Amino acid sequence: LARFVGGHVPPMTLSCVRWIGAFAMLLPFAWPWLKRDWPALRARLPLMLALSATGFAFNNAISYWALQYTEALNALLIQSSGPLFVALWSLLLFGVRLTPAQFAGIILSLSGVLVIILRGDLAALASIRFNRGDLMFGGAVLSFGLYSALMPYRPKTHQLSLISFTIGCGAVLLLPFSIWEFAAGVRLKPDTLTAATLLYVMIFPSTLAYLFFNRGIALIGPNRAAPFLHLVPVFGSAMAILLLGERLQLYHFAGYALVLAGIAIASRQASARA
Repeated sequence: LARFVGGHVPPMTLSCVRWIGAFAMLLPFAWPWLKRDWPALRARLPLMLALSATGFAFNNAISYWALQYTEALNALLIQSSGPLFVALWSLLLFGVRLTPAQFAGIILSLSGVLVIILRGDLAALASIRFNRGDLMFGGAVLSFGLYSALMPYRPKTHQLSLISFTIGCGAVLLLPFSIWEFAAGVRLKPDTLTAATLLYVMIFPSTLAYLFFNRGIALIGPNRAAPFLHLVPVFGSAMAILLLGERLQLYHFAGYALVLAGIAIASRQASARA
């Protein structure tokens, strides 16, 4: 979607308006909890700003910007490395190592992602050409990995106060770049596609997805949650089959099986030890 509406909504404006809208929707529900949790949030302000910058401002803006220069296929391939970045940051910052089961699960689910993205033809990797957009998208994935690794060390607050605070700070951090984009003459087109896009990204990937993701990390930790990121191309290809008329192929079944098996291995082993 971000690549499709590139000519309608500039990347910085899309990111900024996305978080402003999500913050406005959450604030009425989060306000009582924000007032209660403000001392805890203020006490960990550097960490909260780091979460806002890595998970909301930099990550989204750079990924949208990168999609102006690269193909969706390249972006999906780079995004599939996300769980490895989560594990890397967890190891470097906190000494948290992947268990053998978690590592095996990530590699297995990653192979399933490649099968789906490359349509069963792994030789297609040789024909892919990378550009500056790919480097930018890699930076966005690296940033989101850091956000995921930092999340378990957040202050103990209500989920609504945590997400509304980080979303609001993310919007503030992006505002100067959105203003710069507007001043440079790169502006959104006020049409139905723009309105529908903004409404969609405010509700689903901005509010609901982050609420679910944050809660999942709180419950099972970043390394165990990371393989679930590989469900993104699974859901994407399934939606293409259901909504866009793409044909269901044998490689879909193979890729789905590998991704689900990898997630099951990583999760089941951790549950057994617990």
